[in-house]
Amino acid sequence: MRSDPSSPTEDLLRRLAPQVLGALVRRYGHFDAAEDAVQEALLAAAQQWPRRGRPENPRGWLIRVASRRLMDQLRSEEARRRREETAVAMTPRDEFETPPPGESRAPAEDDTLALLFLCCHAELSAPAQIALTLRAVGGLTTAEVARAHLVSEATMAQRISRAKKRVKSSGVPFGMPPAEERAERLAAVLQVLYLIFNEGYTATSGQELLRSDLAAEAIRLTRAVDQLLPGDGEVAGLLALMLLTDARRPARTGPDGSLIPLAEQDRALWNRTAIDEGVALVSDALTHTRLGPYQLRAAIAAVHDESERAEDTDWDEILALYELLVRLAPGPMESLNHAVAVAKVRGPQAGLAMLEALDEDGRLAGHHRLEAVRAHLLEMAGEEAAARAAYATAAGRTLSVPERRYLQRRAARLA
Repeated sequence: MRSDPSSPTEDLLRRLAPQVLGALVRRYGHFDAAEDAVQEALLAAAQQWPRRGRPENPRGWLIRVASRRLMDQLRSEEARRRREETAVAMTPRDEFETPPPGESRAPAEDDTLALLFLCCHAELSAPAQIALTLRAVGGLTTAEVARAHLVSEATMAQRISRAKKRVKSSGVPFGMPPAEERAERLAAVLQVLYLIFNEGYTATSGQELLRSDLAAEAIRLTRAVDQLLPGDGEVAGLLALMLLTDARRPARTGPDGSLIPLAEQDRALWNRTAIDEGVALVSDALTHTRLGPYQLRAAIAAVHDESERAEDTDWDEILALYELLVRLAPGPMESLNHAVAVAKVRGPQAGLAMLEALDEDGRLAGHHRLEAVRAHLLEMAGEEAAARAAYATAAGRTLSVPERRYLQRRAARLA
């Protein structure tokens, strides 16, 4: 369910969805059927709560409704055999409201972390792990997951469907994996959390630039993983990256929701507490752990955040960090950002030359960010007509309304 900032109910439902799904999977299994039941419960809540009022315990309400829907579905499937046995087997051990005797708590938000690791089980391929987790834990639509992976929506729908079937057939129990298995799943977990955060910080579609609930959930889950695996440099690096990036959020949009680029932001509005925590995290990780991509990304963010003015940014240091990053973790977006750093240090023509190679990368074909960067570098080079055309092309490709308006304004400024 897509969050609408004007609708507190939908905002709450989006936050609760992975918790409710985790609770159902923990008790019943049946990942695919549980997700369907949760979606039905969310729809019922969206229809009933605005008219009847929000229940005292929204999460418990959703779990009860989803449980009934799931039990009805399972009973229907088993109608020809063992109807009574199935009904008994599917009865919850507690009422989901208070801990039963012998248990310290009722199902809680911790189930979301267990769900995260379940979706990243080794039975699934890395792309399937990431796609399923973004859908089940991050609450992204299939179209949003597809855009995050630079593939078609149809391709992503098939990937998610296969992943659900694989989880069901594997018989993997719900819960936190043992310590030896956590490291195997960690890379996928971190990539998923990073993608969830990115969707929250820059929504790929819609009227709003930011989805703060998604960004906050990604930070919360990353903190939980950091507590689970203290001393892991890449977990600390990812948490630092999120904090350093999210610290700029108060200055990232104007009063009307319009996008304000990094170079034009009022840095006095940045969250200094988050910046200090992020800098401390990445500094400690770089000093005491093996170097990794998230630490490098966090170090780049720290260089930006520690510059009092945009013109004070140490682009030589940023370029050096990007050159390490593209060797350690090559990817289209890393190469795109590397080209910007090259342009800042060696001139726009050097950056534009690098974009020519990216034109051949099918993962970026038709992506608005490639044309947006090209437009920026052309503008730096004084080629205003070409820059205007590139801005217009980029504006036509993005599905984000704030980004489209920003790019259109840039194009109009050069007219």
